Amino acid sequence: MKFINYLTKITGVDVYAMSSFLIFFAFFIVMVLWACKADKKLINTLSNLPFDDKNN
Repeated sequence: MKFINYLTKITGVDVYAMSSFLIFFAFFIVMVLWACKADKKLINTLSNLPFDDKNN
């Protein structure tokens, strides 16, 4: 029996799919807005973090 057959037997399973999509979409939009409005010095600092040897 395929997995999709189990999902069709659950009442209201479409609510879970739609809510997970909306949570993902809202998170994506918030991150895009943050990246656009963030200070350029902060973005530069965060992008250089993997190459920073001060902590080692």
